[in-house]
Amino acid sequence: MLYFKTLLFLIFPCLLFSQNEKWPAAKLKQDLSTFKEIREKANSGVYKYRTKKQIDSIYSWAFSELKKPKSLLDFYKIVLKITDFEGSVHNNTTLPDEFQKKYMSGKVFFPYPVKLLSNKIIVNFQNSEIPIGSQIHKINGIKIEKIISRFYKYYTTDGYNISGKSIGISASFGRYFELEYGPKEHFLVEYSLPDQTQKQSKTIAAVSNDQRKENFKNRHSLPIDSLFYGEIKNKYTFKLTAPNTALLSIPTFAIGMNAKDKEHIVYKKYLDSCFQLLSLHPEIKNLIVDVRSNGGGSDPNDLVAFSYLTQKPYRENTSAFINFQKIPYPQYFIYQETEPQKKLEELHEFEAELKEEYPELKGQQYQQDPKFNRLLQPDKNSFKGQIYLLISPRIASAGSLFASLVAGHTDAIIIGEETMGGYYGHNGHTPVEYELPNTKIKTQFSIVNLEQDAPKKPNQIFGRGVIPDHEVIQTIDDFVQNKDTPFEYTLKLIDQK
Repeated sequence: MLYFKTLLFLIFPCLLFSQNEKWPAAKLKQDLSTFKEIREKANSGVYKYRTKKQIDSIYSWAFSELKKPKSLLDFYKIVLKITDFEGSVHNNTTLPDEFQKKYMSGKVFFPYPVKLLSNKIIVNFQNSEIPIGSQIHKINGIKIEKIISRFYKYYTTDGYNISGKSIGISASFGRYFELEYGPKEHFLVEYSLPDQTQKQSKTIAAVSNDQRKENFKNRHSLPIDSLFYGEIKNKYTFKLTAPNTALLSIPTFAIGMNAKDKEHIVYKKYLDSCFQLLSLHPEIKNLIVDVRSNGGGSDPNDLVAFSYLTQKPYRENTSAFINFQKIPYPQYFIYQETEPQKKLEELHEFEAELKEEYPELKGQQYQQDPKFNRLLQPDKNSFKGQIYLLISPRIASAGSLFASLVAGHTDAIIIGEETMGGYYGHNGHTPVEYELPNTKIKTQFSIVNLEQDAPKKPNQIFGRGVIPDHEVIQTIDDFVQNKDTPFEYTLKLIDQK
């Protein structure tokens, strides 16, 4: 009978611990050691923005936190700090599914959607208690600045960027609050009305997770930021906004999986028709390219779009490498297949693809074969006029690679806010996921460390996103009126010219 209990624990450890029950320190240390070894072996981006000394230091801190038993949630927060510290938008660490289901139950969530605007938390929901546009200063006596800083770990960004964290905080404020401070039935909110400094207090009731999500769907800012968080139906649009100005919007690069995909082929034909039109009408001297909601997608959708904006040859990246050809720690690797034989086939197929694209070992890195990173040419109908690129903190992955190419290789005027995706590079392309043996916490990251074909520029800082030439942030008044501040600014800039 003892053997059966031991076996059951090994198979279903997360089910034997309640939400608040403490895990033995030894088991947590074992998981942390496994986590560290996996990332050092498999994650080529561990030292992209941090030195070995810095990485060793944060692990020393993490192990020092495990001298005594801890709850699964407290251990999860320690792991989150490490994944956030690494600095990759593709890092994602999650709690076991069963734990999340139990933890997300009950009326314990902050009820109202908010928006993080210029490092201020603004009420973003029509209600009878706290008016839209009110600035929150404290919740349950905790200063909002402290709350925001503690929420950073829940939403990863590239390098040292923090602007992109506004996306996660604005979308999941209530969930983050519950994770960080525990379930609450009520919230004492200290706030001030729009354009006022006098502070008021109001106690508001918590809501269920379903109601929290429903309120977010009905947030005040929906007309402006619907593409930031929702399903994107129109993946590309083109129109004339004035006799001399056109607008191309590409809110996603998830347009087919590759160059042979039918969806990609249709997209390519659409772009070709748009730029043929522009080439036939030289009086259209201005092109606004709006990628503000573009969180990424698949190659070569980003590169094809850029071919219509540049006059010079270009590459996707100047270098790319991975750490391995054979998957480290396959016993913890999460497969798409479930049957043992099919898992083995999946493993061999994946490793064969890695060997083909990254065949040569230089030092401790497997370098990309140049045939996978060919020199690309501008399209014959590439635009010759003035480009205005609209960017935002939502832009990441293939979206930020595209923005980097435009910012680095054209005379485009960049307008908006810093992207969460890096200007000089990122870890991307190939995601892998592992599950820790005891806690069953899952951790995902992308294994390809690539330097984008982005030339050095005085205003582009290593470890940061694409920096705009004109930083334009929505004011609280514009937020209340749901004005598209960056777009209106761009139209005025064109009129002034």
